[in-house]
Amino acid sequence: MLATLVSHPACHDHHMPDGHPECPARIDAIANQLLASGIDALLYQRDAIEVTDAQLQRVHTTEYIQRISAATPKTGITFYADDVYLSPKTLIAARYAAGAAVMGVDMIMRGETDAVFCNVRPPGHHAEHNRAMGFCIFNNVAVAAAHAIHEYGLERVAIVDFDVHHGNGTQDIFLNEPRVLFCSSFQYPFYPHTNIEDVPRHIINTPLPATCRSQEFRDAVSAQWFPALENFKPQMILISAGFDAYIDDDMSSISLFEQDYFWITQQLRQLMDKSKTNPQHDQCKGIVSTLEGGYDLLGLGRCALAHIKALAKL
Repeated sequence: MLATLVSHPACHDHHMPDGHPECPARIDAIANQLLASGIDALLYQRDAIEVTDAQLQRVHTTEYIQRISAATPKTGITFYADDVYLSPKTLIAARYAAGAAVMGVDMIMRGETDAVFCNVRPPGHHAEHNRAMGFCIFNNVAVAAAHAIHEYGLERVAIVDFDVHHGNGTQDIFLNEPRVLFCSSFQYPFYPHTNIEDVPRHIINTPLPATCRSQEFRDAVSAQWFPALENFKPQMILISAGFDAYIDDDMSSISLFEQDYFWITQQLRQLMDKSKTNPQHDQCKGIVSTLEGGYDLLGLGRCALAHIKALAKL
């Protein structure tokens, strides 16, 4: 079964101030790396659909959606809040970014693919139910998880977030939703300075020191995530794929390599494949991964390529 790449040209139309790291070139860095490697020819490629208001409203308040729409400028770029900028087509881009993850869920549930990577922006995992922050407008992975639960009746959806920043928005949205297992690794202490104490058992926070290297990262997630995932037996796995812990990325101090992203993705893929050999448990139907951070363009392309290779078993 072919893995699938979902993107949309509208994701280029969200503009940030000159020199800002969250730029349209991020989309191109991944696409160009896939093309240069020849991997793009081995992927089923689709244009994203636009998310609906009803799908957004499962994780964001109507008032929030209206508020950010009203703040969108007709021309130029305006500062909105906490490193979130709005340009005339920002919300269109954000709707396609969230819609890509929803589309990935739909494709998996229809049996068209079992692994999807969404090459989209703006990212989403910092967006809380009523707050935009940290480059994020709508919480793409949360919208997808809620869609899987409410549209298809899934009872166990796992979200794995290996961005170098904590997925505070995803934790905020699903704090009281035990149908979602949320595993997040992140440099600590670091932005967004989330309260990671006293959280429910379905929230697995894995803080990492700024000195963290490959083996420490692998040991931490192996000890904390994999037992929780095995016990949870997810019917679908969603990934917040941030590549800003890469060694050459100035966004953080953690030093991971593309091989680390291949490794963690391979482990998740093997977990999914293993579930299909055990008739006593529900099968994991597939994996949907959506782009979060990653701002060193060359490193972003290489890390995303490694991630997609592992997703697609190439």
